[in-house]
This record gives sequence, C-alpha cells and structure tokens, in this order.
Amino acid sequence: MTEHALAGQESYDPNRLLDTLLEKMNLKNDAALSRMLEVAPPVISKIRHRRLPIGASLLIRMHETTGMSIRELRDLMGDRRTKYRLSDAQGKPKPAPEAAPAQPQQNQASLH
Repeated sequence: MTEHALAGQESYDPNRLLDTLLEKMNLKNDAALSRMLEVAPPVISKIRHRRLPIGASLLIRMHETTGMSIRELRDLMGDRRTKYRLSDAQGKPKPAPEAAPAQPQQNQASLH
C-alpha cells in the first residue's frame, strides 16, 4: 500500500496523537483505544503505519471523546495546514435549472 499525501509531510506523526490519547484516557493499548473511538482495531494499526490518514469523522470522534479541541488534536499529529480542499465539487454553485418553455396563455373570455 502507498502512503497518503499527508504522510509525506515531515512533521506528520499520527503516533504522537495516538500515544497522547492513550495516556489522556488511561488506556493500556491500541485495542482499548479502538473500542473507545468505536473503530475497528485495524484502523488504528493502519494509522500508526501511515497507510490510512486520520479522517475528519475520526478526528471529530476523538474531539467528542476526549474534549480536546480539533486544533489541539491536529497539532499533536503535526498537521499544520490552515486550508483544506475537500473536493472539486464542494463549494461550487449548483447550475441554474433551465426554464421550462412558456405555455400559451388562454384568454379567460375564450374559455366561456
């Protein structure tokens, strides 16, 4: 498997974040951490080996569970980015719907 783009940054270290969470929550190992975060144990392993990035949903789950701010969690893993690109489709305005062809108006008098 290849590393994700964030793993190429020198400052990126997901292990520091995971180890801090273990300490803060008084957990013994990654299996206990995976139970606390409600993710499968292989997810934590893949993050430790830099094969899987810490996604937004997991980051939010860490925030909710520990009470630590998202900024603090991101700083712990070395993610110093200030802007994010989620996808090309997000943030673009929706195309305007095409106008339906105008129906001929009938004269009220012709209906009687």
